[in-house]
Amino acid sequence: MAAWAWPVAYTLLVWWASTGLILWLNGLPPRTFRTSMAVFTLLLAFALWGLGHTKADTSATGAYCAFTCALLVWAWQELAFLLGIVTGPHRRPCPPGLRGWARTRLAIGTVAHHELGLVLLAAGVWWAVGSGANRIGWWTFIALWAMRQSAKLNLFLGVRNFSENFLPPHLRYLQTYFRRAPMNPLLPVSLAAIGVLAWRFWQQALALPEGAPAMPGLVLLATLFSLGALEHVLLVLPFNPETLWRWWGLAKRSVAPEGAPAPVAVRGRGAKEPAAPLV
Repeated sequence: MAAWAWPVAYTLLVWWASTGLILWLNGLPPRTFRTSMAVFTLLLAFALWGLGHTKADTSATGAYCAFTCALLVWAWQELAFLLGIVTGPHRRPCPPGLRGWARTRLAIGTVAHHELGLVLLAAGVWWAVGSGANRIGWWTFIALWAMRQSAKLNLFLGVRNFSENFLPPHLRYLQTYFRRAPMNPLLPVSLAAIGVLAWRFWQQALALPEGAPAMPGLVLLATLFSLGALEHVLLVLPFNPETLWRWWGLAKRSVAPEGAPAPVAVRGRGAKEPAAPLV
């Protein structure tokens, strides 16, 4: 049991703590944004180096290191988006009543640079890992990327929870591209796909003998996919996901300061990129 309990606990802790840290940094005064981004850019460089350094290390230590480095790469793009540094060329609310392709085009424009950044980061991870035997870092980044794209599509079609209170004032215009609905046809398909991937990784991990070097990496990925499935479920359950990070004091900090423009009302059929957790 201990062989897979530690990777599960590590994934849960890193997922919760890293998301809380990013949201906390996002809630600091704008004068701190440059410093935060500079620190995370150094961490990005270190993470890419770490992925390259452990690409041939198939031990449990190598799996933990590659997994952590991939999460640091992912954290860089999360912070860059939330600070408003890498978003998209369109930074205005959706015009009232706009529908169809016109609305979709504007919604894509709000995150176009962010999407390009994800492609470049994926290329960087692939370059760092290369043909190495340790693929945990690569699959971690791809898993996060795929589940984020799935979440975006579900938000576009409509969900109950947006976590819009985590959006800083400079990104409040994104709320006009969200659509609130109890359910959408894609969500069961997304959950099924993520659930199958989680089950396959769990199956492979638990089939190994206890102490096998490959087990921690498989459990890390299995837990990550399981968390992704949970986050998709939380999109439609009558539960406020912000409660998970209330310990950080984020609920109070996420409200626009006195004198700031009020959040734009949610309306229409679009949705793009909320301030979501890491997965």
